[in-house]
Amino acid sequence: MWDTLIVNPMINALLWFYNLLGQNFILAIAALTILIRLITLPLNMRQQRSMMRQQELQPEINAIQKKYRDNPQKMNEEFKRIGYNPADTLSGCLPTLLQFPILIGLYQAITTILGTTPQALFELVPRVYPAINVTQLIPVENKFAWMNLSQPDPFFILPLVVFGSMFIQQKLLTPAPPKGQTPQDNPAAGMTQSMMYTMPLMFGFFSLQFPSGLSIYFILANIIGIVQGLYMKRITDREKAERAARGETRPTIVEAEKPAKSRPSANGAGEGKSKPGGTTSAPRRKKGSAKR
Repeated sequence: MWDTLIVNPMINALLWFYNLLGQNFILAIAALTILIRLITLPLNMRQQRSMMRQQELQPEINAIQKKYRDNPQKMNEEFKRIGYNPADTLSGCLPTLLQFPILIGLYQAITTILGTTPQALFELVPRVYPAINVTQLIPVENKFAWMNLSQPDPFFILPLVVFGSMFIQQKLLTPAPPKGQTPQDNPAAGMTQSMMYTMPLMFGFFSLQFPSGLSIYFILANIIGIVQGLYMKRITDREKAERAARGETRPTIVEAEKPAKSRPSANGAGEGKSKPGGTTSAPRRKKGSAKR
């Protein structure tokens, strides 16, 4: 099932692009990267919009969390009032989790296509669809500049570029925490902030051991993500400007204080003591007052 749904389609897509683009494997990887990003575009757009909206609502979120920390039900009601759903923070991780099966499948596809041994050729041929004439395409050219695309970069240049490009992408996607906020105040935001550093480090480490062709996929995908992040940020800034021009304001920030004591109402209903049934006792008469 894994080979049928993930690996084999990637192998055939790479070979098809390789044949279409002048038998240039770098261009084939670039074309497949664009195709994968187009397929996952709705999820990525949703993730970016969710994170930018959370950044805009962060002052209200922090105030509500501080005020109603001992009343989860009321806290959720206030979150709904300002249009914030805590589950959106977890759903925003879906595009990141979706990368792992894509990367594993692409790793297997690249190593299968670029294999130079007879055993690798025997593994490749049964996976190719009948519409592709594999005899005209093999052996696939695996040299580009100083790299063998089936081997890790010997000079560690690609891993550094993978780390830098992914860090920039995560920086664009990650909302800045308010001043004075600690991870204990907002664990979800703290997790998002930690991912801004751990994800680039993890993928940079992968690039030290994975084929250079997969590192090129990382870099191209990160560049597309950076462009997409800048575009989404521009749209968000324009929407803010349009709201300001219409005189619309953000939801009122909830003061992070304890509720004030109830004050007497204007009609004097606050006078006297309240009885358990919700009625108010009449004020006492002054001693010596005349009776009718």
